[in-house]
Amino acid sequence: MTVEFTLNAEARSDLGKGASRRLRRNVAMVPAVIYGGDKAPQSISLLAKDFAKLLENEAAYSHVLSLNVAGSNESVIIKALQRHPAKGFVLHADFVRVVAGQKLTAIVPLHFINQETSVGVKQQGGEVSHVLAEVEVSCLPKDLPEFIEVDMAAVEVGQIVHLADLKLPKGVELVALAHGNDLAVANIHASRVAKDAEEGAAE
Repeated sequence: MTVEFTLNAEARSDLGKGASRRLRRNVAMVPAVIYGGDKAPQSISLLAKDFAKLLENEAAYSHVLSLNVAGSNESVIIKALQRHPAKGFVLHADFVRVVAGQKLTAIVPLHFINQETSVGVKQQGGEVSHVLAEVEVSCLPKDLPEFIEVDMAAVEVGQIVHLADLKLPKGVELVALAHGNDLAVANIHASRVAKDAEEGAAE
């Protein structure tokens, strides 16, 4: 997949919790670490407002990003974000280097389609419940998808969609399935209104 997201970063030598707090408070920077590949981990800092703007785009979470660190480009993916528990802004970020030809694991969002027109909703009056919002995939960098679609068109009331039911792009594997965990993704259940009406009629 082509790199579409670029961020400027600065190398960081002042390490530790105190240094990170000063960085966030004094210059509105986000401390971060790049690791993986055949290089040593590198501590960096990102301009908080630029990073926040990038994260507004859902695709950034499952895209290969280009980090420009002191004139050198690093291809990375976001591995983990530590956020402020109340205010939600990023306190710290972990990036993993992407090596061409070497498989990576990444979290990819699920996009649910044909929910309103599905058999279970339109014909049977059911309601859709999402169990998962994202999945962990394993693939080569060039095959990393922005999202995976979950087609609810043929799902009926009482049916559950599992990971094994998903149509995956070529070269993409689900980590949970590889470990034998065929997790539930979504289901359609009878609506509460319909249940109440049935119970009322029975009485």
